[in-house]
Amino acid sequence: MRGIAEMLALAVVYFASCWLGLTQATIAGAASPVWPATGVALAGLVLLGVSRWPAVFVAAFASILWFGSAPPAATLAMAVGNTLEAVLGALLLRRLGFSPTLSRTQDVLALATTAATCTLASAALGALSLMVTKQVDGAGFVLTAWVWWLGNAMGALVVAPALLLLSRLHAEPRWREALGLAVLTLGVVLWTFIGGERGSPLAHAQVFLLYPLGVWAALRFGAQGAALSTLVIAGASIWGTATGHGPFFSTEHGRAVDLLELQLFLATVAFTGLLLAASRAERKVASAQLELLATAVRSVQEGVLICELRPGEGLRLVYANESFRAMVGWSQEELAGRAPQELCGDGMEPEAHPRLLLALREGGFFRGEVVLVHKDGSRVHSEMQLSPVRNGDGEVAYFVATHRDITAQKQLQAKLVSAERIAAVGTLAAGVGHEINNPLAYLMLNLEGVAQSLTRGPEGLAEARASLESAREGAERIRVIVRDLKVFSRQQGEERAMLDVNEVVVPALRMAAHAVRPRARLVEDFGQPPKVLGSEARLGQVMLNLLVNALQAIPEGDPEHHEVRVRTGRDDSGRALVEVSDTGCGMSPAVRARIFDPFFTTKSWGEGTGLGLAICQQIIQAHGGELRVSSEEGKGSSFTVLLPSAESRPAKTPLPRAATPAPAAAPRRRILIIDDEPRLAQSMRMLIEPTHDVFVTTRGAEALAWVNEGQRFDLVLCDLQMPGTTGMDVYAHLSANVPELAERLVFISGGAYTQATRDFVRSVRNRILEKPVRPDELLATIDEALATTSAA
Repeated sequence: MRGIAEMLALAVVYFASCWLGLTQATIAGAASPVWPATGVALAGLVLLGVSRWPAVFVAAFASILWFGSAPPAATLAMAVGNTLEAVLGALLLRRLGFSPTLSRTQDVLALATTAATCTLASAALGALSLMVTKQVDGAGFVLTAWVWWLGNAMGALVVAPALLLLSRLHAEPRWREALGLAVLTLGVVLWTFIGGERGSPLAHAQVFLLYPLGVWAALRFGAQGAALSTLVIAGASIWGTATGHGPFFSTEHGRAVDLLELQLFLATVAFTGLLLAASRAERKVASAQLELLATAVRSVQEGVLICELRPGEGLRLVYANESFRAMVGWSQEELAGRAPQELCGDGMEPEAHPRLLLALREGGFFRGEVVLVHKDGSRVHSEMQLSPVRNGDGEVAYFVATHRDITAQKQLQAKLVSAERIAAVGTLAAGVGHEINNPLAYLMLNLEGVAQSLTRGPEGLAEARASLESAREGAERIRVIVRDLKVFSRQQGEERAMLDVNEVVVPALRMAAHAVRPRARLVEDFGQPPKVLGSEARLGQVMLNLLVNALQAIPEGDPEHHEVRVRTGRDDSGRALVEVSDTGCGMSPAVRARIFDPFFTTKSWGEGTGLGLAICQQIIQAHGGELRVSSEEGKGSSFTVLLPSAESRPAKTPLPRAATPAPAAAPRRRILIIDDEPRLAQSMRMLIEPTHDVFVTTRGAEALAWVNEGQRFDLVLCDLQMPGTTGMDVYAHLSANVPELAERLVFISGGAYTQATRDFVRSVRNRILEKPVRPDELLATIDEALATTSAA
């Protein structure tokens, strides 16, 4: 019933509009330059559906047969043409994605295209039917088709928008302005087309008053205002011209030509008004979206940075949201115009830096971790995602970077890494204690032997010398073990340098050897891996953790039937390779799929935290490498570390130093030793005093007092961490008062650094000796430092 009601209503309205059009027919009682029925049919099929076309056909046939003078055959052809243009128009609009709201420029262009093209079907069939039935001759065919097409096209362009938008009328809050505009428009139209002069220049000038009114309607009231304004102008102007009034009326050309000129004027008014209204609507939507985007960017929790790519200047900051400004401590005014690289620190992962440069150079995307420098000098770790923004020509004009502050996350990761490293060392604590006790035992026994040998006088000197040599070897072994412990347990370790992979593996093997022996044979298969750029502490932690995992996979009591094999070398692509394999219990596929998940472990309580392999994978990936695993249940597992080679990197070659003959006798220099451990200070004094004048103090304040009194020293050996005045305080005082002596300050440290000490160590260029210092290393360092000082 609803469909029948809709078809009936459409037929009635279409019938009435046909009658209006036929009253203005100028050719054979059928071709009319005014045909609102096309707009009615087009709007009806768009709103109600193409399936309502029978209502158009029936109403067209009935109206033309009733009011027209064409033969029935021509009438039937005309009805078919009118129906066909409406159906084709509705289908074309649907194909073009037309919206009845006419709120987009593309909707207006789609309607204009439909009005200009689909009406050709009706014009061609109508003019052809009149020529076939001899209502017009061949010469009049073109004029008939022209009048027919223009009348139908104007009906589609003027009437269809008004009908489409009438279904969406709503209460207008600016109704007083709308009423005033309607009254003013109607008054100007009536004055121009009813009360104005005919065909005079003044009458044509009056027409131009309608343009600003149409613009007013379009810009203030949108597509509805433009469509209704055009409909009012069209109705009044057609009536006035048809009754012999207005600027388009002419006694020379006739009503047909007058109406054709008027239709061209109305086409301009209608198209301009709809286009302006659509542009206004699009701009309003774009402004709302822009404001929404700006609000979102301002309030988003992640930092947003927009950089413009300027010719000759590179990237320059143009916008930073509140979150980013809080992240770095700079204001918008301080950031504007700066190069983004000024905000970056030196903590970016080596593999991420070339990817970032490639993205900036080629206008690509980048995601990785960067380090930002806060205004106060602190470092902010950020996870950055960089995206290019291209202009209409496809060229990169801007880069948008989003930053997520992961400083707290990085600090937590560092604590977890440190905890796991200490846990691995703790697993081997008993073995490490055994390894220290052995050399310590024969160190003490040999020292006791020296004492006994010396009591026998000169005949015991040779025996005492041999015992001292054995004691020195024991002390060296203890020094190496302590050094390994410091490497694996130190809090710092992010500093990277060129490393020999074998030299990283050996300390881990020394640490784990004693724990491996009760379970398996330890097999070393060292090749020639390329050098890598990495952190000795971090990579050493990975090796130690893999060895601990290997020994824990093998039960105690049957070492002859099990082995832990460590192999080094290079893979087919030239990367450094370290493989740790065992003949232990192995892993099932389900376990192997989860071994790198944090906190996943198959070990009993107290043996593992489930973090070891996850942290190992993180460390290796941060070095740009891979950690692979293969395992078979009951047959053992194999972990393979692959690290990118650094041998292709340009190395800094030291300048050749001219060989100079050693002087016959080196001059004695004044050396100041500052160390809060009296026995160590005195031991260094005994070692150095045969060749130099040595002054010793256990307090930094006393040493600075000597300097302030004017005492001159050629070199200072200073403990880095002391109670009261620290080595850092001594350095600061010397830098301010005796800068040339500050350059010849050599630090001696036990390695237990605080955060402030770590920052200081990274900032100074002075030599730092790690305790225990070998005598030859200490003497060589003194000679090297004094070589640049002229004799007093």
